[in-house]
Amino acid sequence: MSAPDLATAVRGTVLRPGDDGFAAAARAWNLAVEQPVAAVVEAADADDVAALVRYARRTGLSVAAQPNGHGASGDTDGVILLRTGRLDGVEVDPDRRTARLGAGVRWEQVQRAAAPHGLTGLAGSMPRVSVVGYTLGGGLSWFGRAHGWASDSVRSFDIVDADGGRARVDTASDPDLFWALRGGGGDFALVTAVEIDLHPAPGLYGGRLVWPAERTAEVFEVFREITETAPRELSVWFQRLQFPDAPPLVAVDAAYLGGDTEAGKAALARLDGIGGAITDTRTVLSADRLGEITAEPTDPVPGLGHAELLCGLDEQTVRAVVDSPVAPLLTIQVRHLGGALAEPRPGGGARGPVAEPYLLYLIGLGLPHLREAVAGRMTELVEALDGRTGTAKPYTFLAPGERAADAFDAPTLDRLRTIKQDRDPHGVFRANFPVLR
Repeated sequence: MSAPDLATAVRGTVLRPGDDGFAAAARAWNLAVEQPVAAVVEAADADDVAALVRYARRTGLSVAAQPNGHGASGDTDGVILLRTGRLDGVEVDPDRRTARLGAGVRWEQVQRAAAPHGLTGLAGSMPRVSVVGYTLGGGLSWFGRAHGWASDSVRSFDIVDADGGRARVDTASDPDLFWALRGGGGDFALVTAVEIDLHPAPGLYGGRLVWPAERTAEVFEVFREITETAPRELSVWFQRLQFPDAPPLVAVDAAYLGGDTEAGKAALARLDGIGGAITDTRTVLSADRLGEITAEPTDPVPGLGHAELLCGLDEQTVRAVVDSPVAPLLTIQVRHLGGALAEPRPGGGARGPVAEPYLLYLIGLGLPHLREAVAGRMTELVEALDGRTGTAKPYTFLAPGERAADAFDAPTLDRLRTIKQDRDPHGVFRANFPVLR
């Protein structure tokens, strides 16, 4: 790759190995993931993205788009890493209940703009995740049980195609590409902006309760009871926590989206009967404070994660998830799904419904001296579930070493591969988890 060619092809910042700032610019949010890229380009605007694609097409290179590095798989050897942080426009139309967002916009920006109008996007637990990357993978929101996947709420995408042309894609203009981009990942076009539906947020009640680990069995039983009858407005997570040099803990995180806060309190009232709570942060929140529920780290950290869909919570699953040790993991988490997430949507996208009612998510530190033990514990726990896991896990929960095939059923994957071969036969685009691998 000729240095002057790329530097003159785009107006944004270009960094290569050896340049000051290159290592930081190429870094994934998960510091355990290495990204061996050929160059990093911070695009000036959407026209600059198109210019970069035309350059890559001419030179036989690939482009991987990452607004801020969440979801990185490390499959970037020799590619140009595109950062879209300058594409940060946020336009909220409260009358239409829509938001138009640049590719670099994070959920915290959307929520701040929407909350004063009594509206919310379908944000997840991490405020600094980019809207576009999250939505291209489906997007599992705190409010998904009520409103479905984030990708279900997309009205249109502004894209750059594999020839460097710009277009606006919706269900009428290009139904195949629109379908693929709603949950199929970023393998088919570079998205420079998205228009999404916003949803009413008349009230939000939520927070975290924490108990000593000796309450684990009791907390899990109440979690199971709550989720068996939970209204769609309520999402609940169960978590076992084992932080370094600290006693083990058990927690429940919850978010209730609805105008009747008392109904949210009533839905969680059984938790109040569990004595000995160390912390209870449940309170009325505005939609822009959604990230306070779990207070996840907002700075890059080294981590290992693994997700599985759970077909239910039978006794063998309970023994594996509740009764076995957490260490050397940090977290064993069970999220309640169901509701709108399990229902087919007319004209829906590649992220189809998920029949399994729960998601298991395992998290451990990705430090070099811990990786082998953490990965081994994850494998051990999944094997203990002995076939009680589902298929087609959410794309955004794929971990390095997994493939797109782990996120889609066979007909969906076949269709995605056909669209990829048709729209990008030369492999100009490289998603975190390419559909052809």
